[in-house]
Amino acid sequence: MRKAIVVGAGLAGLSAAVRLVEAGFAVEIAEAATQAGGRCRSYHDAQLGLTIDNGNHLVLAGNHAVTRFRQTVGADTPLSGPDHADFAFADLASGARWTIGINDGPLPWWVLSTSRRVPGSRLADYLPLVKLLAKTPGATVGQRIRAQGPVWDRLLEPVLLAVLNTPPAEGSAALTAAVLRETLLRGGKASLPRIAEPTLAAAFIDPALEWLAGRGAPVTFGKRLRAIETEGERIAALDWGDHRQELAGETVVLAVPPWIAKGLLPEITAPDTFNSIVNAHFACPPPADAPPMLALLGARAQWLFAFPDRISVTVSAADDIVGLDREELARTFWDEIQRAYGFTAEMPAWQVVKEKRATFAATPAQDALRPQAHTRWGNLLLAGDWVQTGLPATIEGALRSGETAAGLAIGAERR
Repeated sequence: MRKAIVVGAGLAGLSAAVRLVEAGFAVEIAEAATQAGGRCRSYHDAQLGLTIDNGNHLVLAGNHAVTRFRQTVGADTPLSGPDHADFAFADLASGARWTIGINDGPLPWWVLSTSRRVPGSRLADYLPLVKLLAKTPGATVGQRIRAQGPVWDRLLEPVLLAVLNTPPAEGSAALTAAVLRETLLRGGKASLPRIAEPTLAAAFIDPALEWLAGRGAPVTFGKRLRAIETEGERIAALDWGDHRQELAGETVVLAVPPWIAKGLLPEITAPDTFNSIVNAHFACPPPADAPPMLALLGARAQWLFAFPDRISVTVSAADDIVGLDREELARTFWDEIQRAYGFTAEMPAWQVVKEKRATFAATPAQDALRPQAHTRWGNLLLAGDWVQTGLPATIEGALRSGETAAGLAIGAERR
């Protein structure tokens, strides 16, 4: 029987394992942590008394790998979100509020409507955005378009900051173009925001673990790969610390963070600059009229997410605040939440979660360091949102990377 070993049970590893099992491989899955999901994990927080996600990971309706993965593993917990691609914004400094209403079809007539487009913008302000759709390796967003004006300030900058987790003007124009081509360019139906509710675990991780276990491929937790032994153009053995596993015909999919992969295999290239994300959660139901997502300008908080049992905050590219005191951050965010939603209340139970190396910096230089899934070792493949997927570090990119690695393994077996 064809055999594969998947190292890492984040979304990339789970995606690879699912596709390999589906193709008839006998798959071993090892995860160093005590739970699956990697940076897309859910856990019960005693301070809040709630089950929360470590971060508010957004997917879009046009993310096909997300759809394929969930359909395969039978994930029936729906991803929540609006029926139309409406994005609500509030500027806490000026008090202005607006909603961008992207029409469903691919012809972007929403830019012709003053009630749907950015307040204070003209049709001419949107025409330069065509430059962002060109494939421009090595260029930044700021080199392709002018990073100022109402469309930039009130739409592009906050949205691209969330997508790239990198100051948008410094971000890769090629990665931005890839996202725009798959979402905005295809119309509002492909751009519908979708949030895992109640949790990421329910929407992605738990169904995958159950599906894999039911097919003889359960994840072994607390199993950390210590070293990889190479022999010429192949991987000869895996050192797990307590035992050495010699390889015969197995294919290995290494689905671990880039710094771990680089430590195991110094010869590979990998991104080496990372940006942080700060999330905060408050055990307070949002107002009944709160939008599912609200982008904030003129505030520390960047996006508010309204869940039935909590209000969550996300700050991307948060290197300037990640070192601040957690309670100081919580009080700042709570003040902004009250101003954004228009109510006054004592701060409820809260939690602040910091991911210091949340994603690679989505700059042209870091994008150029991303390796392909295949390696010079014939039986070793790489997976992860940091591998070259053509997308920024997203759930969609992670799942695609797993599919790519599995596809290469399946193709090699067929040759």
